[in-house]
Amino acid sequence: MARRAVKRRELPSEFRATAPTRLDFAGGWTDVPPFSAREGGVVVNGCIGLSARVDLKLGGALIRLVSEDLGQELECADSRGLVLDGRLDLVKAALRMFPVQSACTLTTRSDAPPGSGLGSSGALDVALVAALAGARGERLSGREIAEQAWYLETVEAKIPGGKQDQFAAALGGFQRLTFRDPDVGIEPITLEPAFAAALERQTVLCYTGRSRVSGATIARVMGAYERGDREVTGALQAMRDVAHAMAEALRASDLARVAQLVSANWRQQQSLDAEMRTSEMARLEQALAQAGALGGKAAGSGAGGAMFFITRDDPRPAIAAAQEAGATVLPVHWTSDGVRAW
Repeated sequence: MARRAVKRRELPSEFRATAPTRLDFAGGWTDVPPFSAREGGVVVNGCIGLSARVDLKLGGALIRLVSEDLGQELECADSRGLVLDGRLDLVKAALRMFPVQSACTLTTRSDAPPGSGLGSSGALDVALVAALAGARGERLSGREIAEQAWYLETVEAKIPGGKQDQFAAALGGFQRLTFRDPDVGIEPITLEPAFAAALERQTVLCYTGRSRVSGATIARVMGAYERGDREVTGALQAMRDVAHAMAEALRASDLARVAQLVSANWRQQQSLDAEMRTSEMARLEQALAQAGALGGKAAGSGAGGAMFFITRDDPRPAIAAAQEAGATVLPVHWTSDGVRAW
């Protein structure tokens, strides 16, 4: 038996994971407590091919953390150096939560630009959990990865937020997610293939610059809700109602209705905070409206980042208008794949 034992050098030493980002079609912000706990939230989102990626290599003399897209790198002798100090805190928190052997190189990168509002931090959470769990020999379901990823970001890394990004990244595809903390309901939305292709072709995704949404913004919005602010409370309730209608519009392959609801959600979202719509976003909206866009909204929490627009049959005028307005147009390809680890 001793002769047949697996030698240390024969054990896997490299682990990888990828997880997709998402477009928030309706209901974002209603997954954030205390609203999600007291009244229940609903979010409809769809995953796109822009992904977060994690590479873990065991071994070496130090713990080495590398963020390729942020251009940041740091090293420490052991886990005692994984102090949350504003530098790669999410990655540090992941290694503290899922410790592997002391020496390793953990490299992360994201296809989405920083602060895009596409749920890239949630996708990174999910990829980190999947890769590190794999290195520890743990098998987790998609739901378990999503829950652990949310805990990683909000509790361990102390970054407030809801759960939609982690569940989207773990599950993939289009989802109608319901939130009544601590429970999350999962309801996949299957799009008719021809409609999915048309929606993909007629969705123009534009990056306006890093989102300015912060923990302070979230605290301000939810603080207003807790105080009983009628405008904020009414907006959150209306966005939840829009999400219910959005799920039905997607199932019915009603593109015009989807565009209408996207805009309805964005109008309510702007009522949450005075800084929700930046001057760059306003300029982009005006340009796309003049180019014939049917509707549009922030791709995520707002206050900068990315916006997406539903266009008429030919998206080229809208794409040209977005570029002329100074936005970067990003690719949109729906993906049914959630997190993958190997």
